[in-house]
Amino acid sequence: MLTLALSKGRIFEETLPLLKAAGIEVDEDPERSRKLIFATSRPDVRVVLVRATDVPTYVQHGGADIGVAGKDVLLEHMASSSGGLYQPLDLRIGQCRMSVAVRDDFDYAAAVKQGSRIRVATKFTHTARQHFAEKGVHVDLIKLYGSMELAPLTGLADAIVDLVSTGSTLKANHLIEVEKVMDISSRLVVNQAALKLKREPIRALIDAISSAIPNAIAS
Repeated sequence: MLTLALSKGRIFEETLPLLKAAGIEVDEDPERSRKLIFATSRPDVRVVLVRATDVPTYVQHGGADIGVAGKDVLLEHMASSSGGLYQPLDLRIGQCRMSVAVRDDFDYAAAVKQGSRIRVATKFTHTARQHFAEKGVHVDLIKLYGSMELAPLTGLADAIVDLVSTGSTLKANHLIEVEKVMDISSRLVVNQAALKLKREPIRALIDAISSAIPNAIAS
């Protein structure tokens, strides 16, 4: 039995066509069910639904053999864990960017140039710390888990580091994007022990998904 860890929402919806190409279809719509474990059209594959941030943990520690997680989540996970994850594919789904944003009346360029110490709110503390360190910018990081746009509006922070897709949420809250940290997409992750014990079915699944990705990139 192969166990695949997914999270609800955009990543789940965009993963479905890739799984279908591999002959795997989930037997129920998770949005209409309270179940967390789902059978599929293949008796040897099941899907478990977990929080997006928990996908790497489930895969690394054997709660799942395979999972789909965003690059943002993986970078934060790898900063606090070691080993246990193999990332064979960039799935080219869940695409967005991680950016620095500030109030539209905040002079970010001047603050950075003057060597000011700025307060940055984010849930991506490891990635943000590394980004600003490479730029030589002094920051105080404030860990938040949601409603990031509120931080600059209430004076909690000067800037935020968050995921941006269309930018409409920033605009609605009078924030502007001032710097792109990196492009983000979702990756297929595999438990390294499972890859040894279940090599043939996992390799077959990776190959089937890879062939379904436009401009697929294997690492």
